[in-house]
Amino acid sequence: MENTSKKKTVLSLIQPTGTPTLGNYLGALKNWVMMSKEYDCFFGEADLHSITVRTSPEDLNSRSIEMFAILIAMGLDPEKSIIFCQSHVPAHAQLGWILDCYTQFGEAARMTQFKDKSAKHADNINLGLFTYPTLMAADILIYNADYVPIGADQKQHLELTRDIANRFNGLYGNFFKVPEPFIGKSGARVMSLQEPDKKMSKSDTNQKSFILVTEPADSIVKKIKSAVTDSEARVYYSEEKPGVANLMEIYSACTGRSYEQIEQEFEGKGYGAFKASVAETVVEELKPLQAEYARLIKDRGYLEKCATEGAKKASAVADNTVKECMKLVGFWQY
Repeated sequence: MENTSKKKTVLSLIQPTGTPTLGNYLGALKNWVMMSKEYDCFFGEADLHSITVRTSPEDLNSRSIEMFAILIAMGLDPEKSIIFCQSHVPAHAQLGWILDCYTQFGEAARMTQFKDKSAKHADNINLGLFTYPTLMAADILIYNADYVPIGADQKQHLELTRDIANRFNGLYGNFFKVPEPFIGKSGARVMSLQEPDKKMSKSDTNQKSFILVTEPADSIVKKIKSAVTDSEARVYYSEEKPGVANLMEIYSACTGRSYEQIEQEFEGKGYGAFKASVAETVVEELKPLQAEYARLIKDRGYLEKCATEGAKKASAVADNTVKECMKLVGFWQY
């Protein structure tokens, strides 16, 4: 299905590996809502990717439903964007296999994420970990995406996607649209509240280091008040003050205020007042999302309806891409 809209197409996926953190939200997800107003967007839940690491069936199922609810709760409109679950669109896996056959072993072996994950999961170095980037390429190319928002850890995968697309196009004509990285408003880079030299991560063993988007207000306040700062008691931005800089980044992302404005606001007030304001702002930022999530997670019928409709809309595009791709390769079709 060709995109007849004048808007460019953006594709973005997130794995249902657990509740997103404040860092995930301010760094990427909040921008998805802004993107949906300017572009034709496909927002997917990459559940096929998530089984490269062992998980229980119950966890995968519940996390997939919860993530879908969070995507809608944070402001994505199923009527205006295509929101779908990757495993509900079988064409992803089908195109993934075809692209496996147009990817060189050496290219896949060079992927640093494969090396990193193999080191972390030495007892389960499966083929899915190795071919993950080609399935990601299929995710992107199957929707003729113009742009793909990526983090620094995915840059290499997008480059591989472009290489695969160009190789296929060189053999069969200009079929796949070669995607570009999405350059939009950069999201906040939120660091650990306890070790501000590391990114905030829900896999951190220190529960005080991260905030989940569904976390109760009292827990958010407690964690921010215990966040690492320094002994200077002055609020200003400096790389030599990573703890304070991290809280300023969070406050700026939630309020839209510049670092200079924040410095002026808290001049002479110390860290106690600053942390209290950051905590209050984060609670208010997440309150609408949390209220809508609490409502949606109880309405399984609505979530299933949205997932079904999203998969139908996504499949209309994906199935056509795979059909045309198979025709070019020479598969017998009737």
